[in-house]
Amino acid sequence: MKWASGICVESDLEVALTEIKRDLARQLGDNPDLLLVFVTPHFQDQAQQLPGLVAGRLSPGLLLGCTATGVIGGGREIEERAAVVAIGALLPNVAMTPFRLTAGDLPDLDTGPSHWHDVLGVDPVAETHFLLLADPGGPAIFDPRPLLMGLDFAYPGSTTMGGLASVLQENHLFLDDGVHEGGCVGVALQGNLHIDTIVAQGCRPIGRTMTVTDCSGHFLTALDERPAVEVLVELYHQLDEAEQELLQRSLHLGVAATGLKSDLGRGDFLMRDVMQLDHEKGAISVGDLLRNGQTVQFHLRDPKTAGEDLDEMLDRYQRLHPAVDPSGALLFTCTGRGRRFFGIAGHDSGRFVERLGNIPQGGFFCGGEIAPVGDTTYLHGYTAAFALFRSVT
Repeated sequence: MKWASGICVESDLEVALTEIKRDLARQLGDNPDLLLVFVTPHFQDQAQQLPGLVAGRLSPGLLLGCTATGVIGGGREIEERAAVVAIGALLPNVAMTPFRLTAGDLPDLDTGPSHWHDVLGVDPVAETHFLLLADPGGPAIFDPRPLLMGLDFAYPGSTTMGGLASVLQENHLFLDDGVHEGGCVGVALQGNLHIDTIVAQGCRPIGRTMTVTDCSGHFLTALDERPAVEVLVELYHQLDEAEQELLQRSLHLGVAATGLKSDLGRGDFLMRDVMQLDHEKGAISVGDLLRNGQTVQFHLRDPKTAGEDLDEMLDRYQRLHPAVDPSGALLFTCTGRGRRFFGIAGHDSGRFVERLGNIPQGGFFCGGEIAPVGDTTYLHGYTAAFALFRSVT
């Protein structure tokens, strides 16, 4: 297995692809089996021609890609200017099954796993993993969360990674020779390939863990049998002035991804936005559906915390996998991170290189990041999610 990445800031798509071809040929020595291409909105007028231009220059076995506000590759993160990135891989003894889905294609969540196998055309064998790119807009609204639940259900033990195309006006998804709007495109990878994940949500806890004792949909009304707003106001007064200011603009609710652990820490919570407080009803509006009995904890987010969180997750990966040597990596990071948030360009990819070395990596700035927490795949926000690829044998 071999991976390579190339990036070009040339505003002419054909010139950019020609330059990237030279980079990938030098690194791979052959045409890639899988090629991921991400382009900024500066190339929207050429979106329909992109698969043909890619095929004519790079001749991949399979093309997967999308439009994005910013792209990552070759050790660089490019935002707010024209750029193209391509990540190529030679994948011996790996079967690739591409798929294209819209909301109407998805089986009901109460159907059996065989319905999902039929829709995707993917048998449930060991070491099945998915790369998924989605456009929630387009001709019809597409919510990827039912698909993520379906993949977890139908393919236990699989890993799903990806992101949402992030151009504000109009997005395009690329799959082989097709260009699509709305829905999702993806590829199932099966065989001599394993995906490790590093997921950094960029938050730190405040206060203590509590139990949801009353809620309705997105509204949290009681924690440990006390009004939720009362609990939050009490916590606010326990914080210093800087934390109080941060709470007012960057408060999140961490929802435990598993109810089985007693020593919850970083990486064990799924972060969700705190949207609004209703003092009259004593309720807090949260950016996800809640249920009674969940363990939760309030969290804050700022650049320093996000950097420390990423460092800790990268260090944890090294501790858990001291002998692992990944061949390549994909980075799906949020548009809410990047230069505007951290004050420097290349923060997330740079921290990766500092700790794990010059593993070929590439990716894009997403409108939402798809990655697991525990054994469940979620749609995240404000997250840096790395997929690290290595051979099984």
